[in-house]
Order: sequence, then structure tokens, then C-alpha cells
Amino acid sequence: MNDTQQHPILLFDGVCNLCSGSVQWVLKHDSKGIFRFAPLQSVLAQNLLSTHAYSDTELGTVVLVADGKLFTRSDAVLELLRRIGGFWSLAYGFKIVPRFLRDAAYKAVAGNRYRWFGKSEACWLPRPEWSARFLDKA
Repeated sequence: MNDTQQHPILLFDGVCNLCSGSVQWVLKHDSKGIFRFAPLQSVLAQNLLSTHAYSDTELGTVVLVADGKLFTRSDAVLELLRRIGGFWSLAYGFKIVPRFLRDAAYKAVAGNRYRWFGKSEACWLPRPEWSARFLDKA
């Protein structure tokens, strides 16, 4: 079994400062080291998205691939927090809020992420101790 089948994979916009900061947050709070990461700009991410027939080319959402399923937007965030566990898993209770409302809030932040948090010229590179958890650099 390879990493793409054994571990949940978080696909993120590698040039977005908010997204890179979020990945760093996950790395610090994922005490079990279960998550793997790849920028949406990578070949691996594009192959995973294609496998799941997902074709959002705008890179406007975080994507979590886990247990053969693809989660996007607020579902991806809530699923990620559930899997991190502990106090953070309580956020999964927001699943009772209709997805169209959760996703509207998500899209408002995602649509302004470059303006509010900035954009890098290149994909963020992880610290050496985290690099093994990154499956494909863009």
C-alpha cells in the first residue's frame, strides 16, 4: 500500500500564503503524522483530481483525499479537523450547518485569500523534518 492509499492527502494552493500557513498549522497539530501533502500545482495532485473526476482548474479550494473519497471546501476542512482529533474534532459538529452556507463562508475567504494574505512567487517548501510528508513538489 502506498502513501496515497494509506494516508489522507491534503492538496493545497502552493503559492497561497494562507494555504501554506494552514498546512504548517496541520503539520504542528497532526501529532500522529497521518496527513500527507501536495500542492495543487503538482502532477500528483492533478492525477488525483483526475482520478476522482474533479476538474476545478481555478485552484480555489483545499482538497482532502481520504479513504477513496474526495472532500472539498468546508467538507475538507471539517474532515481534516475530525481526523486531527482532540479538541479540534469538535468542529466537525458544524456539519449540521447546510453545506451551501458553510461553503459560502469558505468561498468568501478563498476568493480574497491573495488580497488578504498575499501570494508567493513559488510554492512553499517545508522544513527538512517535514519534507518526507510532502509527496510531490510542484
